[in-house]
Amino acid sequence: MQSVLSLDDGQWSLPVKEPASVSPVSFEEEFSQLNIRQPNPPPVLAQVHPERRPISPSRVADPRPGLATCDTGRFQNLHVPVALMESFLRLAEANTAKNLETCGILAGNLKKRTFYVTTLIIPKQESTSDSCQATNEEEIFEVQDKGSLFTLGWIHTHPTQTCFLSSIDLHNHYSYQVMLPEAIAIVMAPTDTTRKHGIFHLTDPGGMGVIHDCQETGFHPHEEPLDGTSIYEHCSHVYMNPTVKFDMVDLRRV
Repeated sequence: MQSVLSLDDGQWSLPVKEPASVSPVSFEEEFSQLNIRQPNPPPVLAQVHPERRPISPSRVADPRPGLATCDTGRFQNLHVPVALMESFLRLAEANTAKNLETCGILAGNLKKRTFYVTTLIIPKQESTSDSCQATNEEEIFEVQDKGSLFTLGWIHTHPTQTCFLSSIDLHNHYSYQVMLPEAIAIVMAPTDTTRKHGIFHLTDPGGMGVIHDCQETGFHPHEEPLDGTSIYEHCSHVYMNPTVKFDMVDLRRV
């Protein structure tokens, strides 16, 4: 039995029972059954409207993430290599020291109806203390096309802020999750004394509906979903897997 660490409530637990074996199916059949649409968008964050004075993220009452909801069977499991987050944090050290965000793309494959993050792509990017935008997006697509990789989510740092998704992060993640319901957003917050990292996604339909209907840009507050849920929550379908290997592709050096 393979040991994995669950992130269903922000705490790791060990072990987790593997999903029951299923009859072999072709990649095309899995792709069709999951209704996955490709290609997925790169991590381009929403831009501050040029005619508006931006609001500091610290002045916006961003919602705290909700607890993970146990909705067995709704999402395919997604496995993340245990070493990936710390490796990304080390790679981002230079930017973090300058109070600049760093972002990356989580890419991987699908095996027996389980997603595995196998590649961390660091695109060329433009960063500030509270935003990060990928550039040269064609390079990202080239890496994914060569490896036949799905976009499974994204990861970014909050150099001096706490571990949460800002309004800009929520809009950015919507573009991932609308393409792949299992897509995740990992936040690394090295200066947060209570939580150094978090793995989140938008609630569905609550949070997805709020962001879909929101036309605001920059940092701004959101209405709470009408169904009483949080806009986003900790993921219950993600597992930290010590046996999954991953490659890191740093396009900033190309």
